[in-house]
Parts: sequence; structure tokens; C-alpha cells
Amino acid sequence: MSSLRTAVETASLPALTRLSRLPRAVPFLVVLALMVAGILVPGWGWLLHVLVAVLLLWLLYLGWPQLRTAERTMRVAVVAVVLAVAVTQAFPR
Repeated sequence: MSSLRTAVETASLPALTRLSRLPRAVPFLVVLALMVAGILVPGWGWLLHVLVAVLLLWLLYLGWPQLRTAERTMRVAVVAVVLAVAVTQAFPR
């Protein structure tokens, strides 16, 4: 295991511990609320989408070694869609 991965996993442990103590619906509802707020907030709402993308990328990085190819593909696709929404909002026509 690389030293970067070890450092990220060690630094992430307290946050992941708190996250795992929450009911399963809470993280989903937080991400959903941030996505909806990002769509509804004019101007800087795209920043909320970027925040969601960073959170999802962090979780994807941590889970990458345990995921199969199909799971990896789907999760990368979700992050790509979130980033596409952010870019579309940040740079409208």
C-alpha cells in the first residue's frame, strides 16, 4: 500500500467513524439536499455540486481497492454527472 493511501486512510478514520454511526439515510439525504440546493441557488449553487463531487471522490478513493469493475464504473459515472452539472451551472451560455 502506498504511503499516500495510508495517510489518507489514517486521516479519514475519524470522519468515517462518525459517518458510520449515522443512520444510513442521513448521508444520502445530505447529498440529496446539497444537490437540490445547488440547482435552486442561482449564481454560486455550482459550488455545492463541487462539494458533493469532492465528497464522492473521497469515498470512491477510499473504497476503490474493494470495488469490482462494474461498481467502479458506476461510481465514476455518478461523479462525472455531478461534475457535469457543476460545470454547466458555472459556465452557462
